Amino acid sequence: MSIYATLWRLKFPRYGDVHAGCEWIEVTAHIGSSTPGLGYEDGDPYAEFLPPALATDEDGDAEFMRAVVIITAETEKGTVRHPQEYSNPLLTLDGKQYASMTFDELHNRICDTLRGNRPRLILETLSPDGLHSLHFEDGTPRNS
Repeated sequence: MSIYATLWRLKFPRYGDVHAGCEWIEVTAHIGSSTPGLGYEDGDPYAEFLPPALATDEDGDAEFMRAVVIITAETEKGTVRHPQEYSNPLLTLDGKQYASMTFDELHNRICDTLRGNRPRLILETLSPDGLHSLHFEDGTPRNS
């Protein structure tokens, strides 16, 4: 049984910036269970890759989920360390962090991660002759 359930799936710009002609990638949020009855009897098997387990009430419920793990379809599940661990997730947040963020903050964090070390797109222009130009925060332009 998986410790994860799908929370949502959305499309994001593959490289973190929206512009005409950009590629899109599906990003999925999975929630990690905080319920002690799911494999915690002999200790916490997920402690090495998820935020700390949460105290639950007698019904196994907690105020927040243990974790929200944001991945793409390219993210593989199952590592040498643990078959439930995702290799290279975009973000791993604890449930309280996730619940405290605005969607704008979450969107920016995901886009920043997708962008990696590339500069942020700040301006897109379309000239009357149809030339498309992208301008980045480091001053570099790119025609498309």
